[in-house]
Amino acid sequence: MDNKDNIIEVDHVTMRFNLAEEKSDSLKEYFVKLATGKLHFNEFYALRDVSFNIKRGESVALIGKNGSGKSTLLKTIAGVMYPTHGSVKVNGSIAPLIELGAGFDLELTARENIYLNGAILGFGRKEMDKHFEDIVEFSELQEFIDVPVKNFSSGMVARLGFAIATIVKADILVVDEILAVGDFRFQQKCKERMAKMLDGGTTLLFVSHSKDQVLELCQKAAWLDGGHLVAYGDTKEVYRQYEEKYK
Repeated sequence: MDNKDNIIEVDHVTMRFNLAEEKSDSLKEYFVKLATGKLHFNEFYALRDVSFNIKRGESVALIGKNGSGKSTLLKTIAGVMYPTHGSVKVNGSIAPLIELGAGFDLELTARENIYLNGAILGFGRKEMDKHFEDIVEFSELQEFIDVPVKNFSSGMVARLGFAIATIVKADILVVDEILAVGDFRFQQKCKERMAKMLDGGTTLLFVSHSKDQVLELCQKAAWLDGGHLVAYGDTKEVYRQYEEKYK
C-alpha cells in the first residue's frame, strides 16, 4: 500500500497507565511504599491497539463518550504523550490547540507571552514581529496587551492562545473542544479561521462533543470506545453507528 499521501499514521497504538491501588496521605508516604515494594498498581489502558491513517488535507473527527481515549490519542499524535506500544508517524508541522494558554507565563503580559509562545512553537522574534498586530487584532485584546495574563479571564486566555497558534499556517491543526470557549461571535471567528486553513490544504484532527461542529467541519470520523477503535470512515456513517448504539 502506498503511504506517501498519509500525513498521520497511527500504527497499533496502545497507551497504558499504572494507577496506584492505595491512597497515600503524603508524597513521602508514597515514595516509602514505592521503595519498599508495598505500593501496588492497577493497569489502565486508555488506548488499545489503535490503527488508522489520515491523508494530507483530510479533516477527521475523534468521537466517543467521555473517557473513551479521544484526548489521549490527540495528545499522542501531537507529541505531548508517547505510546506504551505502537507508533505514531506525523509528516508535517502541527498547530496543537489542545490546552489553549497552557504555555503562558501568568506573571508576564500578553505582549511578552506572544513572543514566549512563538518561541515554543519554533518562531523567532522577527517572525513574531511580522504577525504581532494580526495576533492582537484577532484576539481583540488591544486594550490589555500590556496587562499580566494572570488578570485575564479564561475566555481572554483562550482568545490569545488561539490567535497565536493559528497565525502561521501549519500542515496539521489538532483541536480539542476549544470552540466551546468564548462567546458565540468569537467561536464563529475561530471556525472561519479554521475553515480558511482547511481550504488552504491544512489537515484537521478534531475532538468535539458537538455533532453539528463535527458534521460541519469533518469528512471522516474515528469512533473510540474504551480505548478501542470501533469504526473509521465517512463522518455521517460513523456518527450514525455511534448514535445507534447509544440511542
